[in-house]
Amino acid sequence: MALPRKTILILLAFFAIYVIWGATYLLNKIAVTQISPLFLASIRFITAGLIIFFIAKSMKLSLAINRRQLVNCIIAGFLFLVYGNGVFVWALKYVDSGFGALEASIQPLIVLILMRMIDGKKVKTSSIIGIVLGVIGMYLLVSQKQLVYQENSTIGIIMIFTCVLSWSFGSLFVARAELPSNFFVNTGYQMFFAGIMLFIASFLIGEEWLSPFAWTTSVKISMGLLIVFGSIVAFTAFNFLLKTVSTEKVATSAYVNPVMALLLGWYVLDENITGQSILAAAILLTGVYFINSKKNIRTLR
Repeated sequence: MALPRKTILILLAFFAIYVIWGATYLLNKIAVTQISPLFLASIRFITAGLIIFFIAKSMKLSLAINRRQLVNCIIAGFLFLVYGNGVFVWALKYVDSGFGALEASIQPLIVLILMRMIDGKKVKTSSIIGIVLGVIGMYLLVSQKQLVYQENSTIGIIMIFTCVLSWSFGSLFVARAELPSNFFVNTGYQMFFAGIMLFIASFLIGEEWLSPFAWTTSVKISMGLLIVFGSIVAFTAFNFLLKTVSTEKVATSAYVNPVMALLLGWYVLDENITGQSILAAAILLTGVYFINSKKNIRTLR
């Protein structure tokens, strides 16, 4: 029996946020060797937004947006890309990246708590089991390297937690907010305005701006892939899922992305995969299974 078109779109969208976003770890790792973090993000998102507008116009899609939709796009772009992403990168100056990844793994739990507080949604036992497995799996994954507590690490820990809150609240906000009906156009506005805000932030903190003409070939390729797939494709899929399925299901990307990053690091950069890494990946994916179990899936109408 052929799958319904909507089901196929949902599966493809999950592939995008699971696999493509998992690949962005590797691509960002390559790009940041030459480009300052906030400047990198600003160029990536502004370019992606402009490309989306150009494609939308060529497809005769309407770019019309009312004031409320515009404000909501700016808020969503700030919560996801400026604060949730940009401040997270900044906070890693004070906290080991492995610890940052471990702290970020509580995002599905934060989403469920917020849904309980805002919607009064009952937290299912399968979700709790999935989240516990996810945190255990993430700990096993990152604890293989010594978690370094740097000077002022408390600042980093607090800021990363606020980033997780920002991304989680943004997920709930987008699921309910009035936004452009076309997910592609919606993504374009969020990306463009987030890129402008990141550009201003990069200027204010005095980041070095390196001309694209000075980038190496590998950095240019990485940036191109980040713009097209990491931004345009995956973030559009993310916005689509937030309006289509339950928010806690979308949040499981926090568990799958590190597994994909691990596999790509092994395949592309010849990084070693230990038995503990394989065990951690298995536990993480089992956690995703519990959160995504049939009893736990709620399609929005």
